[in-house]
Amino acid sequence: MKKEPISVLIVDDSALMRNLVGKIIESTDDLVVAGKAMNGAFALKKLSRINPDVIILDLEMPEMDGIGFLKERKARGMDIPVVILSSKAKKGAKITMEALSLGASDFILKPSGTGSEEIKEIAGQLIEIVRGYGLKYKNKKSLKVPHTIPETEVIPEQRRPAPPVEREERRPAPVEIIAIGISTGGPNALREVFSRIDGDLQVPIVIVQHMPPGFTGEFAKSLDRICALEVKEAEDGDVLKPGRVLIAPGDYHMEVEKRRLAGVVVLSSREPVNGHRPSVDVLFASVAKHYGNRTMAIIMTGMGKDGAEEIGMIRKMGGITIGQDAESCIVFGMPKVAIEKGHIQHVVSLKNMAEVISRLAKNRN
Repeated sequence: MKKEPISVLIVDDSALMRNLVGKIIESTDDLVVAGKAMNGAFALKKLSRINPDVIILDLEMPEMDGIGFLKERKARGMDIPVVILSSKAKKGAKITMEALSLGASDFILKPSGTGSEEIKEIAGQLIEIVRGYGLKYKNKKSLKVPHTIPETEVIPEQRRPAPPVEREERRPAPVEIIAIGISTGGPNALREVFSRIDGDLQVPIVIVQHMPPGFTGEFAKSLDRICALEVKEAEDGDVLKPGRVLIAPGDYHMEVEKRRLAGVVVLSSREPVNGHRPSVDVLFASVAKHYGNRTMAIIMTGMGKDGAEEIGMIRKMGGITIGQDAESCIVFGMPKVAIEKGHIQHVVSLKNMAEVISRLAKNRN
């Protein structure tokens, strides 16, 4: 029996953009446009009638803009996932982070033109994001009794026998660095983790979040406001300090080096890896080289396979490896590949991630 498609409400004051996004949505059989609205006020009027699974929301609109819509959505207790269509301008980055703080689920850049290559790239991203959030929302609506996975239950991905992984005989060592790789679904997942992370965690943390240039600085500031640790966008030569979180800037690879006095961050513009710059594999490879079994590596929600290969080297060297579970991922791509390769020791839900990171890091110290 064919599944009911994921329904989408498109909210944008530009008729051209509404039509373009509508064509992208209806280019795949499992998504359908339920309605369109030219601003937030019209969208609110339509919601009760069409009951969409996902809302695609522009931010700058007359009468009621995207921020106004999100505030009203929050006041009414609505939980329909919202994907922001954001402009590339610096102002767009700041207002997008405000939208995420008001409950938006994720964002994607508006195309700057109608070139086929740009539209094709954005179309693929938009479809994956909408599909991920839409499926989770539909599943949530269909559950008559809330279900949570008990801590002792083994999730289905773990029941499959993992291929053997060769390991060097290395004793467990204190954790000196925590490295995180994350992509689609990452902004809110990281907000969840770092709003709960232990303020006494005295280990430097480095993060690659696939995000466009100009957005990582504002994203780091937004995390810093809710996190007990210091969070900032990484700069070339930044020192890896205990209790400091560094996020790779958009369009720059981030590596770490252990120098005589301290570990530091090294940024570069060399070719993308796995289609990404920054790349999780690049970060993980450098962490494995310089910190080996003193590493904790975490791979979280995201499409593709970035990070799934090099996290295996960290496990082989005796480090701790963690993957986010399928149920809490928006897109179970990167963790799934790493799990299937046998590179992951601990599969953890998003709600437990902060506690597990803190506990495992402290147990090694």
